[in-house]
Amino acid sequence: MFEALAVIPAEELSLRHEKCRRLLRELTPQAGGLLVFSRPQVYYLTGTLGMGCAWLPLDGEPLLLLRKGVARAALEAPTVRCAAYRSYKDLPGLAAEAGVPFTDVVAVDQSGLSWQLGEMLASRLSAHRFVSGDLALAIAESLKSEWELNVMRLCGERHHMALHDILPKVIKPGMNEREIAHVAWSVFFELGHQGILRMSSFGEECFLGHVSAGDSANYPSSFNGPLGLRGEHPAVPAMGYAGQVWRKGEPLGLDIGFQLEGYHTDKTQVYWAGKVESIPSEVASAHSFCVDVQAWLAENLRPGALVSELYAHCAAWADKAGFSEGFMGLGENKVPFLGHGIGLAIDGWPAIAKGFDRPVEKGQVFALEPKHGIAGLGMVGVENTFEVTDSGAVCITGDRFDMVCVE
Repeated sequence: MFEALAVIPAEELSLRHEKCRRLLRELTPQAGGLLVFSRPQVYYLTGTLGMGCAWLPLDGEPLLLLRKGVARAALEAPTVRCAAYRSYKDLPGLAAEAGVPFTDVVAVDQSGLSWQLGEMLASRLSAHRFVSGDLALAIAESLKSEWELNVMRLCGERHHMALHDILPKVIKPGMNEREIAHVAWSVFFELGHQGILRMSSFGEECFLGHVSAGDSANYPSSFNGPLGLRGEHPAVPAMGYAGQVWRKGEPLGLDIGFQLEGYHTDKTQVYWAGKVESIPSEVASAHSFCVDVQAWLAENLRPGALVSELYAHCAAWADKAGFSEGFMGLGENKVPFLGHGIGLAIDGWPAIAKGFDRPVEKGQVFALEPKHGIAGLGMVGVENTFEVTDSGAVCITGDRFDMVCVE
């Protein structure tokens, strides 16, 4: 009676399985397979956002084990074997019955389980030893296939259309942040945004994104990004504050993600309330510096590069150019990174930061976000999503990086 809305091709799933297996052998050679609990990662391996787990043995076919949703999985993941379970203690028996028994050492996505559930899993399956498979899974997800890239390219086109082409025509100085957020949400929905932004870091949430008028962009933030915001309320520090009006002579920062078929692109567009000639030289030069940093990063993000070295170069460049104080945030808002991987989560692996020393590979996708905070005024800069190619990174969220003037 029912049909799936979409099905990931079996060939695509097979490529993902083999990537995970290759990386597991490299990074966690003691493990005989990967047991995944995080629902987005279960989707990555199977094609259905199942409530349960996916078992990917090094040898043998994967097995989807669900507490709920077996009938839906049959529609959305028709090529993946599936079984229902009630308790963690049922998992080894079901895997053995399917011909892919759990090995003595099992890699697990530890970030996909709370401490409580992790301890419960270990106690129920005490015959097995669990090790972290998070890095292997994160790297596998960072290496996008052509199938994934096609989804993200379309997502990026619509993202640019929303923030650069349409929104400047429907927002204006005098609107408050909350009004602007609601207009932005309407535009994004009209273009196919599917209503959710996912983050992988524990405890992080994102709804719509940041709408920051004037000095809201430097408001003390607990979000792991350079752009501050007042938000709706201390309990909901997202979107924008109804009491903060965008006034003439101020920047407006919209850091809003787009999501299509589970995949995200990230983009920040800065608008200026007034004519281009009214932009102070301090503001124009800071924004221009951020655009230059983005261009340099894109040119140098190519296979074999180390993102830690790219980060160090740009941090030193900001110091030398006199932008160190506000670069990547003012005061406690300053963050120690210049961008991040992106895909099924906004905050994907790796960060463009110190300590990330695995060479860049073709097919990785990064959000590059050089920004600069100006005390008493707000924040300028850019953020766009780039696909790594053999000759550098190519922007998939548009080709216009100037501040958009709105009168």
